[in-house]
Amino acid sequence: MRVLFVSVPYKTHFQSMVPLAWALRTAGHEVRVASQPFFADTITSAGLTAVPVGRNYDGLRPIKVFEVESDDGRAAFGMPMPYASSVMPPEDVTWDAMLTGYEDCLHWWHKPLNFPLIRGLVDFAQDWEPDLVIWEPVSYAGPIAAIACGAAHARLLWSVDAFAVARDHVRRLCSSDQVDPLTAWLGHYARSYGSEFSEELITGQFSIDPLPASLRMPASDVHYVPMQYIPYGGTATVPKWLHSPPSRPRVALTLGVSATDIYAGYSVSIPDILASLSDLDIEVVATIAESHQSELGRVPDNVRVVSYVPLHALAPTCSAVINHTGPGTFFTIARYGVPQVNVPWDFDEPELARRSAAQGGSLELPVAQATGPAVRAAVLRLLNEPSFREGAVRLRDDMLALPTPNDLVPQLEELTTKYRGRP
Repeated sequence: MRVLFVSVPYKTHFQSMVPLAWALRTAGHEVRVASQPFFADTITSAGLTAVPVGRNYDGLRPIKVFEVESDDGRAAFGMPMPYASSVMPPEDVTWDAMLTGYEDCLHWWHKPLNFPLIRGLVDFAQDWEPDLVIWEPVSYAGPIAAIACGAAHARLLWSVDAFAVARDHVRRLCSSDQVDPLTAWLGHYARSYGSEFSEELITGQFSIDPLPASLRMPASDVHYVPMQYIPYGGTATVPKWLHSPPSRPRVALTLGVSATDIYAGYSVSIPDILASLSDLDIEVVATIAESHQSELGRVPDNVRVVSYVPLHALAPTCSAVINHTGPGTFFTIARYGVPQVNVPWDFDEPELARRSAAQGGSLELPVAQATGPAVRAAVLRLLNEPSFREGAVRLRDDMLALPTPNDLVPQLEELTTKYRGRP
């Protein structure tokens, strides 16, 4: 069958799709990946065939930063309404707040990312006639193209499903004569291609979910298909110093690429954290963007600073990892049963960190509390208290029990037959 993947031009979103695309390709299916033209090199570097569609537009720049205070005082930075409703008590969620939230997200996020893709993607889909379209949660151009060409379509999640849980609130709060902005926007496109609005345009005919049950945030009326998370972080070379095991406990510090690619810099003081770890008998590996390494000042003797190292090669050698809880980073570390100090900041990270801490394999340290001494204390707990390693191993085992992308291919073939051509 022909399978079309659709991703907005965020590296982390696209990279979460690569292992499944490989699995389908090696099973003999034709696979294409569509995104904006400037993103084609990122796609082809993964060994996949790129389809540049639409026009270039840097949707990263207009992203608005939000702050939402939850009922227990945790700051969920970057989680806008309506998606913040997924972590709020239902009685605190109002229809007016959901309307305003969707209007804001459409203006700042969803429309800028999808408008440049839609026309070109629909034209390509109608010409190539894919059997299945797989799209990540903010690539709404994907389901639009699917209904335009009669393909089955699936959403591939990369974290907790705040998107679908928000729809539960919409259905609960709205009356028959009320329409939220996302429904209105997608409904316009559906009617343009001979269909009507359906919640499947937001949540997929089915949703492929890489989260184990202990971390999952399920929504009602969504068909979830579990899949094991397989790490892919782009082209990678393993440095020589990683060939041998460390002589003392290794602790990694990695805060992801979004901090410097999208935002102005890191959300915590790297020099303070490194200084607080300097007297411990550990080896610290800090992955810091080259553009920010000059800001570190004096680097302690027990710290190795690198601009990049493949996380799937580094994580198995670590006794603990300090990280921002970005899903790709978090799940790669979790796959190897390594305890984590989670320092969340953006969108889904606070909720993912909270669920991970409740599971027992990590500690949650919100950005506002992530001082050097606090991080030091958290690292010492992870190194000295066996319960954290035990919790991390449980999470690893839960992840490895899920079907691999290769295992999933026959089920995708069956689901494609079930949904293809359905209005």
